[in-house]
Amino acid sequence: MTTGSELKNQFLVAMPSLDDEHFEQTVTFLCEHSDQGALGLVINRPSDLSVANMLGHMNVPCERNLEKDPVFWGGPVQPERGFVLHTVGTTWESTVQVSEHLAITSSRDILEAIGLGNGPEEYLITLGYAGWDAGQLEEELLHNAWLNTPADRQILFSTAPPERWEASLKLLGVDLTVLSGDAGHA
Repeated sequence: MTTGSELKNQFLVAMPSLDDEHFEQTVTFLCEHSDQGALGLVINRPSDLSVANMLGHMNVPCERNLEKDPVFWGGPVQPERGFVLHTVGTTWESTVQVSEHLAITSSRDILEAIGLGNGPEEYLITLGYAGWDAGQLEEELLHNAWLNTPADRQILFSTAPPERWEASLKLLGVDLTVLSGDAGHA
């Protein structure tokens, strides 16, 4: 059983057997994990909203072509709240460093910088988050709902969203054909 912040800066990879419409085939980046609970951002569910559209709705200037950059569904909790998961560099008004290389920011100043081309080198914007009460995530891990693995920057920022779940399973050496019972079938 995990304790403390052992799962912080890890991917939670939904097992194929996880039958929950919110988390089926998701990869969640765990930003915080403590005795009080856990907070993560789903990184492989792009919404229909582009970064450019979101900035426009917020009256944030956008001088870059961000029409193809999606805003991700970060989880079912507070879907009106935005988070930017990004590489470390500049510190913004509301930044929490998660690891040596990654931080999350929830203040408007980072969005203004992104719109003007002065933002972090790599970033991912989500609306909402996934949250677990004290002991809830540990219980779900014991019941094999999730696998966990250290976060991978390549998967976070360079792998296409539809490929992130399978790529995360591969980090663990998991063969989907074995998990799904298709092994040996032609």
